[in-house]
Formats: sequence, structure tokens, C-alpha cells
Amino acid sequence: MSFNSFGNIFNITTFGESHGKAIGCIVDGVPAGLKIDEEFIQSELNRRKPGKSEYETPRKEDDRVNILSGVFKGISTGTPIALVIENRSQKSKDYSNIKDLFRPGHADITYHYKYGIRDYRGGGRSSARETATRVAASAIAKLLLKEVGIDVKSGIYAIGDIEAKDIDFEYAKGSLIYALDKDKEEEQKNAIQKARLSHDSIGGVALVKLSSVPIGLGEPIYEKFDASLANAMMSINGVKAIEIGDGFNSSKIRGSQNNDEITKNGFLSNHSGGILGGISNGDEIVLKVYFKPTPSIFKKQKSIDINAEETICELKGRHDPCIAIRGSVVAEAMAALVCADMLLLNMTRRVESIKKVYEC
Repeated sequence: MSFNSFGNIFNITTFGESHGKAIGCIVDGVPAGLKIDEEFIQSELNRRKPGKSEYETPRKEDDRVNILSGVFKGISTGTPIALVIENRSQKSKDYSNIKDLFRPGHADITYHYKYGIRDYRGGGRSSARETATRVAASAIAKLLLKEVGIDVKSGIYAIGDIEAKDIDFEYAKGSLIYALDKDKEEEQKNAIQKARLSHDSIGGVALVKLSSVPIGLGEPIYEKFDASLANAMMSINGVKAIEIGDGFNSSKIRGSQNNDEITKNGFLSNHSGGILGGISNGDEIVLKVYFKPTPSIFKKQKSIDINAEETICELKGRHDPCIAIRGSVVAEAMAALVCADMLLLNMTRRVESIKKVYEC
């Protein structure tokens, strides 16, 4: 068992730290014969990379991906695909003043007591920097999903308590904060700027949608589609909650309001979010992912050091005022990875599928 791996058949294993030489991942289980579009992979990384606007960390990384194996003449060979991204903009000295103390809201204290040692430079392995490798891997998953017509998209639903009313995923693509509602975008931007200028941060909600997902994806009990999505989203740095379909609101209403009635033309509503019994029902899969405010803020805060002595934490460095913005791209990436894995798992569930492969 590896605690740095995700997925059953379509499997990724990530490695690296925020201020190490590089980060990377091994993508295993990719079927041979898939066209690997390196420009597309890079374009996905560009959506997540830092330093693109004033609403993100000023740390600038090219995030150029290098494919080391598993691809020959632009086609997957069926062997593990190794992806590496060099870290080129580390400023480790920014963290020298906190090497012996714990930052409130961070994993510093838990890593220290679990391992007895921690990489304090940018959070080391607990840094969101690691998620760049997931986005690179998910681009390959998206290329596979595209072969069967499945589409995955995301955007920012809320910043603080400012929620989108009209959802437009196409508009989100061109927004600096991936805003889904053009009428709420400026208000959301102002909320981020207000938090940043007061040396604070703000939380947000990403909306992810998977379209054209065939009925039948997801395994009974322990590999349910929704359970795997929850696992995937909760593995993202800063995520504290997830909703599928109507989510929290489902606990406040009656069954007659929550049930999606069925006709010969399909469901009349989608309160379930496209999943019933842990299995996709053919409708759109819709989920919201809730990000906490960035814990790295420039206000003085009470804390303790590694000797359990009380101290004041005063941070330096470069940090996102709202991690939900780039986090929405990561949430989309994890949804694509889950869907690709479920797609491959489902291929073995019927005898006729196996016979078709072997032409029996």
C-alpha cells in the first residue's frame, strides 16, 4: 500500500516538495494507443500555475512539464508515464524565521509530531505545490475521457459569502478568478483584494461538473463514485467539505422534494447530482468543493515552537489570498482522475465486455 498514490487502475503516485529540486508523478494504467497531446497537458498546467494575477501568490513558476517515459512518437505505450516539473522560484530564506515554530492553520504541527522532522520551506510535502503534478496527470485522464465524450469543467461558485447565481462555465475560462457568474465577478474580486490588503485571506467554493458520463460507473459499497470523489477532493490542500448534488440542503427537505422523478426521456431533476447508490445514473455529475481561507496570512498570531514554548508567528513569503481560485483547477483535475479510474474499472463488470475484447 502506498500513501502517496491515488486510483485503482488509472493510478498516480506523486513525489516532491515545495522547495525541493522538482515535483513529479508516475501515471500508471494508461491504455496503450492514447494520443498524448503535450500542448494540452501544458495548457492545463498553465491554468493552475502561480503568479498569473494579483489574485494569486506572486511566486512565478513556469511549470514546464517533462515527460520521461511511457510515450513513444506521441502515443502512450501502456507503460508508466513519468512526469517531472522543476521548481525554479524557491525563496527558502523567507521561511527561516519559522523553522522552529508552528504556523496556525498549517500542517506544521501534525507533520512534526508524526514524523519527528519536517521540511519547513513552504510546507514541504504538505504544500499545495504538489497539486501541479495531479493537474498534469489529470490532463492525460482528460485525453482518455475525451475518447468517450466525457467532459469535465470547473469554476468559482463563491468567494466568502458572495455566491454565483447564473452559472456560465465558458465565461469562467476567461476570468482571472475563474468566476462562473459575470455579474458577481467584480464583487468577488473586491472581496479577495480586501482580504489581501488587510494582510488576511478568504475562503471560497469551486463548482465541478462532469457531463456525458455513461450510466454504470462506480463500484458497490467501498468504491462508490461519490465516495471516491469525496476522497479525492478531501485530499486537496485546504478543502474542508464537499457537496454532491443538493448536498447539505438534502437534509432539510422531504423525500418527495429530493427524489428525481423518472420518465422515458430521463430524470426530471438532478437533486442527486448524477449519482445513485454510488453509481452514475447518466445525468450530469455536479459537486461543490469548499476551500478554507489560506492559513498563510501576514497578521501576527499566537503559536508555540518545537519546544512547546509560546511565541508569536509572523510570516514572510508569497501566498495566495484565496486558495480556492487555483484550487478549482485542482478539484476539476481530481474529478477527471476519479472518472477515468471508474471508466476502466467498469470495463470488467460484464462477461460480454470481456468476450468482446477477446473476440470470443
